[in-house]
Amino acid sequence: MPSTTMLFPWVRAAPAHARSTRSNVWLLIVGASALRAAGYVYPFLSYRLGELGFSPRAVSGVLTLFGVGWLAGQILWGQLADTLGRRTTLVGAMTLAAVVLPLLAETAAPVAIGTASVIAGMCYDAPRPVISAVVSDEITDRGRRASITGWRHFGVNVGAAVTGASGGLLADQVGLPFLFWANAAACAAFAIAVRLGMPADQSASTNGRSGHGVHTALLRDGRLWLLWLASVLALTPAAGLFSILPLLMASQGMPAAAYGWTQVASAAAVLLLSIPLNGWLKQKAKTSPMVGLLAVSSLILGAGIGAGGLAASPLQYAAAAAAAVPGEIIAFVAASAALDKIAPPHARGLYAGIWGSTLATAVICAPLLAGWSLTQGGPHLVALSTFACGALGALVCLPLALLLPRDHPSEALQPASRL
Repeated sequence: MPSTTMLFPWVRAAPAHARSTRSNVWLLIVGASALRAAGYVYPFLSYRLGELGFSPRAVSGVLTLFGVGWLAGQILWGQLADTLGRRTTLVGAMTLAAVVLPLLAETAAPVAIGTASVIAGMCYDAPRPVISAVVSDEITDRGRRASITGWRHFGVNVGAAVTGASGGLLADQVGLPFLFWANAAACAAFAIAVRLGMPADQSASTNGRSGHGVHTALLRDGRLWLLWLASVLALTPAAGLFSILPLLMASQGMPAAAYGWTQVASAAAVLLLSIPLNGWLKQKAKTSPMVGLLAVSSLILGAGIGAGGLAASPLQYAAAAAAAVPGEIIAFVAASAALDKIAPPHARGLYAGIWGSTLATAVICAPLLAGWSLTQGGPHLVALSTFACGALGALVCLPLALLLPRDHPSEALQPASRL
């Protein structure tokens, strides 16, 4: 019988360490995608609070607490990934989520709900900075990093689509509390998979720097904060898919079912465009500065979602949602590539956590921008302000590009350190 290496010659070409590295990375990506597919707590929290009799103002307050926790959690888990280790941090975050989420299913006390919402928000996107740090640790090829980032984004989007479809069905059949228990079970399963599937963390190291020194250097790193600002400005229109578009459609008297079609259009565009765009971005990442692509993505997002302010039918809103998808895919890959150039090996988790807070910030900013614009000038001002947000993000990329010059063709990535 032919040997395995004769049938599959690439197995022999890949050393054991490389195969182990791929296994670690894909365990995290697949696990995080599955976790998002069971991530019912955020999209269904407002329904649960309404079921408990919370007023609209109280619901808004609890959702704000969730958002604050989300933002703070990105920085916390990123910092802990550097100091405690990648596996320890992710297992701890998922275990904490598995303990806290059932409270949202079973308690009705406002203080308990508020406290649990903050902690749930902290844990909701905890895998993001940890996985970013692991990919930077393990993958030295820029093209492969870009490809992995693209597939991460694809998995999260597919997971989110599954969440909406399965959550609505399950809520009708078995009730909302079951969704929160299911989310907790998924977190526990992911914690077990990471604990068993990833190698133990090595002793944490700061390469001779104290924590104070790391934080001081981070605060002075203008490149990081320009990237953070550009990303917030680009992702605010992206977050508008869940706030700007429904607000505009509601102001025109369109039903929730009409808004649902914008979600379908967005998900379909992600499925159709992810494979060709990921392949293209993988090649671009090897030879091209990605900051320019981040600027382009910001313009696409501002124009795509901003076009919703000019829409007058469900079909036009769906087209606006689909038009923004290429910008969203490019933005995550390009920003991650820029972050890889900025983050020092001893602070990859913290840098990834700070960048990860951009999405939480955008989720907070998008409804504020849309609400103010709609009140002050109607849908046309919403269109203008949303596009202006994307355009400003593109402008911020200009000084960032100057601080991140094109790499010399012969320059190679330094070997990645492991925690």
